[in-house]
Amino acid sequence: MGMDAIALLKADHKTVETLFRKFEQAGRNAKKLKRKLVDQIVRELAVHAIIEEQILYPSIRAKATALEDQVLEALEEHHVAKWLLKELENLPPEAERFDAKVKVLIENVRTHVTEEERTLFPQVRKAFSPQELRDMAEALTLARRAAPTRPHPRAPDTPPGNLVAGAVSAVLDMGKDALRAARRKAEGLSPSPAPRAGKRARKTRDASQELPREGDGSVQDMATESSYLM
Repeated sequence: MGMDAIALLKADHKTVETLFRKFEQAGRNAKKLKRKLVDQIVRELAVHAIIEEQILYPSIRAKATALEDQVLEALEEHHVAKWLLKELENLPPEAERFDAKVKVLIENVRTHVTEEERTLFPQVRKAFSPQELRDMAEALTLARRAAPTRPHPRAPDTPPGNLVAGAVSAVLDMGKDALRAARRKAEGLSPSPAPRAGKRARKTRDASQELPREGDGSVQDMATESSYLM
C-alpha cells in the first residue's frame, strides 16, 4: 500500500521545516550557509506549491465544494509566499533585508502549514476515499517530476492555465539551474542538484500515453488530465 496524498504533503512540510530550523540556527555571519539554505527552501517551496495547485486544490474544489473558501485562502497564501521566494531568489545574503525577508517567509509558511494540517487535511481525508488519496499521491508525484524548480508568481495558479505554464516554466528553470550550478562550481562552491531533464522528460512522455477522458471530476480523471497537459 503506497503513501497517500496527505502523508506525501506532510513529508514535504517536514522537509521545509527542517530547512527553516537550520536557517534559524545559523550564525548571523554565516552568509554562505544561509544562501545555500535559502536556495534549497526556494526549490522545495516552489515545487510544493505548484503540485498542490495542479493536483490537490483542483481535486478538492471538484469533490468537496464546502472547502472552496479554504482552498481560495490557501491559493492567496501561496501567492504571497511565491513573491517572497522570487525576491529571495537573487537577493544577496549580505543585503540589509535578507534575514528579515526570510523570517517573514518562514512565519507565513508555518501559518499556512498549520492551517492545512489542522483544518484542511482532516476534512480532505473525510471527503476522499483511501484509494482516491493514493491516486492523488501518484498524481502529485507525477506533477513533481515536471514541476518548475523556481517561483513564478505571475503564472496562473489554477487549471488549465497553470498546467501549461508549469510545463513551460519547468523547461526554462532547467536551463537556469544548470547555469547556476556551473557558476557555483566556478566559484568553488558545491553545485545544487540539477534536475535530470532526460528522466523527467521520459516520465512525462510515458504519462502522456494516457489520453484524458471525460469524467466526473474525480481524482483519477484529474491525474490523467494533468499528465496529458504537462
